[in-house]
Amino acid sequence: MELGLKGKRALVMGASKGLGRAIAEALAADGAALAISGRDAGRLAPVCEALTAKGASAAHAFAADVGRGEDMDALAKGAVAALGGLDILVLNHGGPPAGTASDLTEEALETWFRRIVLSPIRLANAVLPAMRAQKHGRIIAVGSTGMVQPLPNLALSNVLRANIVGWAKTLADEVGPDGVTVNIIAPGAIRTDRSVELAGAAAAKSNSTPEQVIADREKTIPMRRYGSPDEFGKAAAFLASEAGSYITGTILRVDGGVVRGF
Repeated sequence: MELGLKGKRALVMGASKGLGRAIAEALAADGAALAISGRDAGRLAPVCEALTAKGASAAHAFAADVGRGEDMDALAKGAVAALGGLDILVLNHGGPPAGTASDLTEEALETWFRRIVLSPIRLANAVLPAMRAQKHGRIIAVGSTGMVQPLPNLALSNVLRANIVGWAKTLADEVGPDGVTVNIIAPGAIRTDRSVELAGAAAAKSNSTPEQVIADREKTIPMRRYGSPDEFGKAAAFLASEAGSYITGTILRVDGGVVRGF
């Protein structure tokens, strides 16, 4: 099925690797024009080449640190200038370190509040007026199944991502009449560098190995396996497409059924 993304203009944050890159690749495969961001400019150039090879009608790279508000302002201006406007915004960033609720510190909360909450909202606010004026737009925030069912030893993520749920749902109500949809796509166990890192943290606490942690977790997933970045990216592309035009204010879980509820 063609998703109708040819010529659509998309900004994907955190696209140098992992889930962000998977989303960018899925959009590219349907002919979208892309702007991608990440902290390391050197890692972005080859990704742009790969996206063009996959079918992107254009690919531009912007170095930006989600921890710096001024970088979000520059990213919005740069992407809009390079693409001539924006139809799709994918809010994505690295996740916070593992840890328990009783170990949370003010410093960690303040640092990650900016990265998970303030900067994504700041970037969205910068591009929303034009989306509303053109009566079309897609905002997709990459979240976590911890937004629905808190994950053990990921307290910082559980606490802060809940803010994005409230923001996205409220915003969806406000901009729906203007043809702009706002959704969250929540990965479960997707095999990325981040999932391996978290498996390592869990292994350190349980005197196990990352491989054993992954194997044990797979037993708890109804699909009995980790998902692939490609599967996740295609789900996000659907939300960004015309096929997803009547889906807004919701969380799409790509988790192999691991959340124990509908």
